[in-house]
Amino acid sequence: MVYRFRIILDNDTEDDVFRDIEIRETDTLEDLHNSITQAFGFDGIEMASFYISDDAWNQGEEISMFDISEGYDEVRLMGETTINDVVHEMQTKLIYVYDFLSMWTFFVELAEIVEEAEGTDYPNLMYVHGQIPSEAPLKTFEADKEFDDYNEFDDDLDIDDYEDLDFDENWN
Repeated sequence: MVYRFRIILDNDTEDDVFRDIEIRETDTLEDLHNSITQAFGFDGIEMASFYISDDAWNQGEEISMFDISEGYDEVRLMGETTINDVVHEMQTKLIYVYDFLSMWTFFVELAEIVEEAEGTDYPNLMYVHGQIPSEAPLKTFEADKEFDDYNEFDDDLDIDDYEDLDFDENWN
């Protein structure tokens, strides 16, 4: 069987940027990684990982290019994980992060499962929409939003008014 994926750049720009790729279900996540980097025009030399995702796009288990755990945790590797091991009709979403310094983040969603077409080479780039920006879109995380709203000096206290402070000036 062949899996048809839509890979969408996670960005806050006006234009949508995505690619549709066909790939055999028995190919590895490393094959999908290579297809994605080629489809978006990356050189493919940066670190990358897939993350299993739920329907709300919450990041789950990591599937990495290389084992950098130094033996502390068992790590699933792209080259050893077939696509149908992690993606199927009940689990259709992955998050893909390329280049951990720039944090290019993509939503990868299984759109369709079809029969293999005779005479077609796989992986197959089916459709291209939008131009990838020259730099990765900036990410705003929920924790950052909460921190931005926090002001440690927003307590309505006058630091020059010692009368209202609850401490003994002659404590020592």
